[in-house]
Amino acid sequence: MSVTSRIINALRPGRELKQPRPGRLLRARKEDSWRDYPGDGLTPSRLAQILRAADEGALDVAMQLYEQMEEKDAHLFSVASTRRLALTGVGWQVVSAAEMTDGVDRALADEAADYCRGELARLERFDEALQHLSLALGRNMALAELVWESSESGHRLADIVPVDFGRLMFDELDQPRVLTAEAGYEGMVLPANKFVVHSPHSVSGHPSRGGLLRVTALAFLGKRYAVKDWLVFAEVFGMPVRIARYEPAATAEEKSELLEMLQRLGSDATGIFSKAVELELVEARRGSNAGPYQALCEFFNREISKAWLGQTLTTDTAGSTGTFAAAAIHEQVRADLREDDIRKEARTIRRDVLRPLAQFKFGLAVPVPYFRRNLERPRDLRELADVLATAVSKLGIRVPRRWAHETLGIPEPGESEAVLDREVEAQ
Repeated sequence: MSVTSRIINALRPGRELKQPRPGRLLRARKEDSWRDYPGDGLTPSRLAQILRAADEGALDVAMQLYEQMEEKDAHLFSVASTRRLALTGVGWQVVSAAEMTDGVDRALADEAADYCRGELARLERFDEALQHLSLALGRNMALAELVWESSESGHRLADIVPVDFGRLMFDELDQPRVLTAEAGYEGMVLPANKFVVHSPHSVSGHPSRGGLLRVTALAFLGKRYAVKDWLVFAEVFGMPVRIARYEPAATAEEKSELLEMLQRLGSDATGIFSKAVELELVEARRGSNAGPYQALCEFFNREISKAWLGQTLTTDTAGSTGTFAAAAIHEQVRADLREDDIRKEARTIRRDVLRPLAQFKFGLAVPVPYFRRNLERPRDLRELADVLATAVSKLGIRVPRRWAHETLGIPEPGESEAVLDREVEAQ
């Protein structure tokens, strides 16, 4: 009896797996391409209104603001990209439940892991979906639709499509919903086994408050005010003052013409004056004094870095007096955040992708595989090869062949592919 047959026969009576409708459920809407710009002319009172509306379930304006925040603030974009790339820039793998949990059927667990691994590798846009889900670190909510197709063996995953953030909302019970053409106000209840819902809760509280972009919204607003005032300061006090002295007998027409020529001198840097006119250019005071504006911008940058990365020494070193040891500790803080992000992502992918994928194929009793990022630290390959040789030859430790190939960076050969062996090496 095959593994699949044993699983089907082992299902208890009455247990059924709810299968979603094949094909796309969400269709593109023209509203998805509409964009407001709530960040333009943003004020503290307007920011408070947007956040209160998000607490009541209307997320559309808040999501548009979060998108615009990263567009307007280069430092925020940098630290947000660093946090997300620390997650999405690492390779992934599907691990058998037998390697993570005791007391499961190893043959069945390995077969389910191999099947899920192949199905995810077959999807062209799976990595794109993972990148979309990583945006939940800032917004605390990201959805992707599982597109199923019917086959002779049952449901098969055909695609994973990101859901536009403008279509997300919460109901009265703080459950996520999706706006559709039929449910344009109250939103559609999410069907089972149809959506990937990633809500990492980077901070505690209401679901709409769990994202880091909300945490840094006030720092973003304060920095925008500081930058605006700084530019005004630079325009007024950064340019030389042009002074022209005229004779007391000068007429009103001559004074007006002189003033017009001074104005052109500021934009064209050229002008002609009578010998009777005394021209003086008073240079602006030079130096590093920029009022409180630069200090304010640097303060808000540090606050944003601490919110996203837990530290500042890996993003801002100008004028810092931190030691190498302090920088190493700060880097470890960032590593801890990455490991937490990886755990939360793995939990979501296993629950919303691997579980239905395996159960549609093998039944409810199948040990669900685990999703894991490859966090192997760089090693000295020669030292690692010596360790493997000692572990296998002298200690008799059983080392998985696939792991050894992946760790050493050596691909496994094909069936008809020529390989090097010990005799070739000796020659």
